[in-house]
Amino acid sequence: MLQNILSDYKIILASNSPRRQQFFKELHLDFKVRLKTVEEIYPPELQGSEISNYLARLKASAFKGSLQSNEILVTSDTVVWHNEASLAKPSDENEAFQMLRTLSGNWHEVITSVSFTTSKEQKTVHHITKVRLAELTDDEIWFYINTFKPFDKAGAYGIQEWIGHIAIEEIQGSYTNVVGLPTHLVYKTLIEMVS
Repeated sequence: MLQNILSDYKIILASNSPRRQQFFKELHLDFKVRLKTVEEIYPPELQGSEISNYLARLKASAFKGSLQSNEILVTSDTVVWHNEASLAKPSDENEAFQMLRTLSGNWHEVITSVSFTTSKEQKTVHHITKVRLAELTDDEIWFYINTFKPFDKAGAYGIQEWIGHIAIEEIQGSYTNVVGLPTHLVYKTLIEMVS
């Protein structure tokens, strides 16, 4: 259905994430992946969704001047927000361990922002999902890190992996948002943009 509505447009997904690409396929969207490298640095005063909004727009800025009139560029960023701090992708095993030890037994927020950019306009939306992680033992944390190597994931975990099966006690909000894309918002926003 969505593909029919978007038949006059070309969707460009600027993400190397296999999870986001799979969601686009499951939405029955024809899309092309187009990548540009951006240094993901944001002003230190930004908080929560301000960070993910800024980074989603920053990723789109790399395409400025290169979009055709019938192209819609989709960029996104996910932030794990806990104790007034952003937990980004861990740089090594020890940082991943510290993140998961901090999240263990606590609530945190997973915030994903998505920017939709054309040659004429830009719209940015975000969704916040609250997630409660069970208390994890050090052995469980190290098993997860050594087995799944979650260094490409904000907050050092993927909800769709082993840790999600054994430790996610409660979710308030969109599940797909925690995986990396609020698919309900993507669907709704694309329809609004071409209507």
